Amino acid sequence: MMNNKLKIFFAAALLLAFGCKQKPSGSGADYTISPEAGTTYKAGDVVKIKVNVPADSKPDSVVYSIEQTRLGLGKDTSGISLKTDTIPLGIKLITAKVYQGGKSQDVSTNILLLAGKAPEAYTYKVEKTYPHDTSSYTEGLQYQDGVFYESTGDYEHSTIRKVDPNTGKALVVTKLDKKYFGEGLSVVGDKVIQLTYREKVGFVYDKNTLKLLNTFVNNVGVEGWGMCFDGKKLYMDDSTNKIWFLNKDTYQEMGSINVCDDKKQIDSVNELEYIDGKLYANVYQTDDILVINPKTGAVEQKINMKNLYPESERPTGRDWSNNVLNGIAYDAATKRIFVTGKKWPKMYQVKFVKI
Repeated sequence: MMNNKLKIFFAAALLLAFGCKQKPSGSGADYTISPEAGTTYKAGDVVKIKVNVPADSKPDSVVYSIEQTRLGLGKDTSGISLKTDTIPLGIKLITAKVYQGGKSQDVSTNILLLAGKAPEAYTYKVEKTYPHDTSSYTEGLQYQDGVFYESTGDYEHSTIRKVDPNTGKALVVTKLDKKYFGEGLSVVGDKVIQLTYREKVGFVYDKNTLKLLNTFVNNVGVEGWGMCFDGKKLYMDDSTNKIWFLNKDTYQEMGSINVCDDKKQIDSVNELEYIDGKLYANVYQTDDILVINPKTGAVEQKINMKNLYPESERPTGRDWSNNVLNGIAYDAATKRIFVTGKKWPKMYQVKFVKI
């Protein structure tokens, strides 16, 4: 998979270009709105939203909304105050519908809402190591009923497998057709759901046999990357800073959040795991694991995994340049956390430690 920063840049630029200044049709009134498009705020800040009108114009009322959710009605142009402490993060479109003389005009702006505080810094302690198959280009990982469920990627080599934790050997393997690149997976009841990279197809397997039961069209997001399950809904990321919510039975979109810390939106959110009410996510091609609030998208903790598998000990060459940290699994019964990487020789049982 490739980093998609350019995709995010152009998407954000397009939205920001949507404008803080629009000349509405109809009355010809030159309305503008503040704050200026692209203004950055942090969760908890109060945003003052105000429509500015020409001196010879007197609107009857103004209706304010954010992301199509109504904020309030103003009888004049004094504006409103938006509290941001409970709003999901990311780029937010703000619209004012101005009513005058039986007609209405829309004027819009947008803001970037970031986390209210910096994430807590964590490191790790290795408690135990297990063998890991170095042919496994790990894309999805989950611990369930004493085994690892692992999805491996790479065209012509993608699989889904059940793995013995003590030996690292596959107990059951189902190979994907060579045209598919396997990505994230999640166990849902008696089934295992697997994403594909750019093929817009998802697979549903029998949990015990890994026999393919059916497929579904996955048009959610840019690409298929990581996946996890909280017992009610699926979470899926797509190479950007967005995490999508999917229906556990139909795999249709139910909503989304944008992953942000206090400084920026964070793209390339990858393999996911749901642990005690939080989302844990690898960030592709980095040594970081993020702990994310699933309601707001705020990064609450950042875990530095540097030197877990030291680069000086890794094979070199083009085939190994992309074999990075990727894979988080959780044993809820014993509270054990496992991490690994693409084609890494070990699976690590770790404890996260606050710095």
